[in-house]
Amino acid sequence: MSLETPLTIAVVSISDTRTEETDKSGAILVTCLTEAGHRLHSKQIVKDDVYQLRALVSSHIADSAIHVVLMTGGTGFTARDNTLEAIKPLFDVDIGGFGELFRQISYEEIGTATVQSRAFAGLANNTIVFCLPGSPGACRTGWHKIIAEQLDSNHKPCNFADKLKLG
Repeated sequence: MSLETPLTIAVVSISDTRTEETDKSGAILVTCLTEAGHRLHSKQIVKDDVYQLRALVSSHIADSAIHVVLMTGGTGFTARDNTLEAIKPLFDVDIGGFGELFRQISYEEIGTATVQSRAFAGLANNTIVFCLPGSPGACRTGWHKIIAEQLDSNHKPCNFADKLKLG
């Protein structure tokens, strides 16, 4: 795959227990984005805390060098799943179709368990933020079946590359 416009992407794993050695989901996203020809800005693990999440993602959104934030984890229904509550208020525009499509595709893989996913995405300060579940399978599905094409400026009829803060 040859990208016309490589993007700079930050990866954020949300977990109270994972370390760099055990963060398989974050590692998958790093591998996927670099193999596609994009640039990794940073990879971080942050506790599942509304204010820590919001502070980190706000700094990424404000950083003109970062075009995309890929997040994994914290999208379920437990008391410690705070990604939706932390990040959605930062959005200028929700990308409702992302979560809908992710759950539709996931249904083929995991059946009705997909209803427990609160995967979502949005645009903030011309930066796209994708929030995926914390499982390695969900990260592979999200990247390969949706995100990769939408971050490729060559993908037609449309993609998100022209909506990001490039240059």
